Amino acid sequence: MTDTADERRALAGRLTRAGVLTSPRWRAAVEAVPRELFLNPGVFLPAEGGRWRPVSAVGTEPAEWVRIAYRDESLTTQLDGHLTADQPSGPVNGFPTSSSTTPVTVVDMLEKLEVEDGHQVLEIGTGTGYSSALMCFRLGEDNVTTVEVDPDVSARADAALETAGYSTWTVTGDGLLGHPRRAPYDRVVATCAVRRIPYTWIRQTKPGGIVLATVGGSWHYGTGLAKVTVADDCTAEGRIIGRSSFMQARSQAEVPIGGDLSARSAYADSERETKVSPLLLEDWMPAFLAQLAAPGARFTRATSLEGNRQLHLFDPDRESFASFTENYGTWAVRQGGPVALWDAIEPALTAWQAADRPDITEVRLRVTKEAHTYWIDGHPALRWQHRIG
Repeated sequence: MTDTADERRALAGRLTRAGVLTSPRWRAAVEAVPRELFLNPGVFLPAEGGRWRPVSAVGTEPAEWVRIAYRDESLTTQLDGHLTADQPSGPVNGFPTSSSTTPVTVVDMLEKLEVEDGHQVLEIGTGTGYSSALMCFRLGEDNVTTVEVDPDVSARADAALETAGYSTWTVTGDGLLGHPRRAPYDRVVATCAVRRIPYTWIRQTKPGGIVLATVGGSWHYGTGLAKVTVADDCTAEGRIIGRSSFMQARSQAEVPIGGDLSARSAYADSERETKVSPLLLEDWMPAFLAQLAAPGARFTRATSLEGNRQLHLFDPDRESFASFTENYGTWAVRQGGPVALWDAIEPALTAWQAADRPDITEVRLRVTKEAHTYWIDGHPALRWQHRIG
């Protein structure tokens, strides 16, 4: 086995210079845990034409494998819920369903978790097991419980953790349910995105404990890292502390909108000029607000046969749509279905502009068993309550 101590120290140095790695205890973990152990049997690297080039640990020159393992980027480890890099012989198409998240994101979240010695941590989304190993080094293997929904991914992570010397609590199951058998926990951290923080996570966290998770919707952007503290009455309150993007929890993952988009938007109930450009939805904070205002909406870009840009909002469950047409710098919107999607989203965007475009870190969040409430202090028009059930 190639000794990667130098690469681990270099990684710790880069994370420190980036301002992400600040704790000596976490630095020791980064320098101790070999990331390459958690990439078996291999990774998929981006290739031409949107394809993926498989690179397996076996058969790759050791120095090259180490260079790949310590790249400052996320590394895809599974496609389409089953395909691993040791199976195909050449570039393939596919959709990433598991990955080793970039170390800067992993370590940043662990630092923000504010763990202390003796804390019990529940991790939702084991993935490769790398972040689990870092927590095992910092807290001790008996203080870490990690849940992974995919049995094959879970088995590979468990094997990697054992190889690294950590016999922690690895559980195969639906992470949205947490793991009540070892509750209560001092900290809960999710390495997947969820549409909302499951109340069961709040119930499984001690008063004063912290839940850290990416929330806000199902788009691959326009989501935020929520950090909430659990109260004695089993409610939780906190705020969005920054932008964050993770793969959606497997049970909440959505199939991309496809097929005949013109058929989906054939029957409009209304048409008017927009007050703001729908191109705002390509920016992070407006996308976050749109998903609060219309939680089922999904933003879709397309190109017509004539080469013209097309923008759509679809809510497949409610058979609703909003389609946009540009005309010399102005936009018209056609809406159809039981929910006028743009009528729900547009007021949020205009209120945000009127409030001088506050950042996502201004968003506060309260979780109860009945509802999730998001708001920005001082701006009554920027408040949303999502009832549960």
